[in-house]
Amino acid sequence: MDKLKYQMVIQWSDLDNCYLVGFPDFIGQTWRTHGESYQEAVQNGVECLESLIEDYEAAGETLPEPTAVLVAA
Repeated sequence: MDKLKYQMVIQWSDLDNCYLVGFPDFIGQTWRTHGESYQEAVQNGVECLESLIEDYEAAGETLPEPTAVLVAA
């Protein structure tokens, strides 16, 4: 779970009639998976991110740096 520190954007699409899921830290296609419900989109997003990380590692590619959000105390 430590490797899953990447942003996951979930947005409703009227055109597709589903929630689209994307990972802005990974260059390439904007949307990588989807879900008919928000919960399904989250579940599919986590699975997709795990696969994406595995693919990068299998190919010997360096993972992108996760975007950090700084919160003032």
